Amino acid sequence: MNLIVRYISAEIIKYFSLVLIMVIGIYLAVDFLEKVDDFMEAGIGLSRMFTFFIYEIPFIISQIAPVALLLAVLIAFGLMSKNNEIIALKSSGISIYYLVRPVLIIGLLFSLALGVLAEFIVPATRVKANYIWRQEVRQEAAIASRGKNIWVKGNRSILHIKYFNPATGTINGISLNRFDGDFRLALRLDARQGEFENGLWRLSDVIRQQFKKDVRPPLVKLAETMAVDLDIVPADLSRAAKKSDEMGFFELYRYIQKVEAEGYDAVKYRTDLQGKIAFPLVCVIMCLAGVGLAVRGHLKGSLPISIAFGIGLAFLYWVFSSFCMSLGYGEMLPPWIAAWMANFLFLCFCGFLLLNAE
Repeated sequence: MNLIVRYISAEIIKYFSLVLIMVIGIYLAVDFLEKVDDFMEAGIGLSRMFTFFIYEIPFIISQIAPVALLLAVLIAFGLMSKNNEIIALKSSGISIYYLVRPVLIIGLLFSLALGVLAEFIVPATRVKANYIWRQEVRQEAAIASRGKNIWVKGNRSILHIKYFNPATGTINGISLNRFDGDFRLALRLDARQGEFENGLWRLSDVIRQQFKKDVRPPLVKLAETMAVDLDIVPADLSRAAKKSDEMGFFELYRYIQKVEAEGYDAVKYRTDLQGKIAFPLVCVIMCLAGVGLAVRGHLKGSLPISIAFGIGLAFLYWVFSSFCMSLGYGEMLPPWIAAWMANFLFLCFCGFLLLNAE
């Protein structure tokens, strides 16, 4: 590794570390101010509060690392351009594309590190952080979930939902058991599917069994549809269902296989699965975009302008990527196109910048 490559790499890593620490500090400070009242009302001690924010850090890093890397590249090359170092290198016969090589390698290494972080560390810490926030701080209703199965304990009732589709808000494989004052089974409802409408769940293919004391067998009623109050709304089920960011790539892949093997829709999860591959590569895209913008000379005059360009570009990427992912969730785009479209278009933009860099 020659002197120029070491110099560029060291500068990028230095500014990346500074930006990352600064942004994490700002994020945690804002998050603390928003949630400290909830922790105090729930009687949570400082040590538990500190643990919660420690669990939040890996997820924060996974989200802001690409932006920090983009800003680091812009700052490093922006200062080199401001000090006429880029011109000096060009005058020495060094091509801009030679300077891209160490940046590309850094982007690939950061993409790999981000993938490892998202696969092994973020899912575990997200589960623990969500548990502290939902169960200990918010003290939400007793809802248990293992994979696809969701159990809800209500007022003298136990509800089992085999599968909840977060994209459509529908439930499948519903079994409701209600008990009397002596905790004897009084009513059992089984249904194939349910949709939430006007505050009630409209169940389809319903079997209703009513149990009365000293009466055997139970009274059975069949119905194509039935409106029932299950004492729960889709938002509650969304919190109970395990989310994609709480699962690594291979765990999510196995989950999709199980869901689809039982005949349920898993388009949202398939889109998120593709996103787990596509998202870490944004580090490479941001590195190339940073070099392309910085060496064109438009950002030479002011460091704040460089930072503004970087933040604007990252914001545009996130908006467009979220829009494409939502199209994937809604089945308007295939999952792999929805997850990769933003990367493809921004990579083309980076190529355009670099082709005109000289």
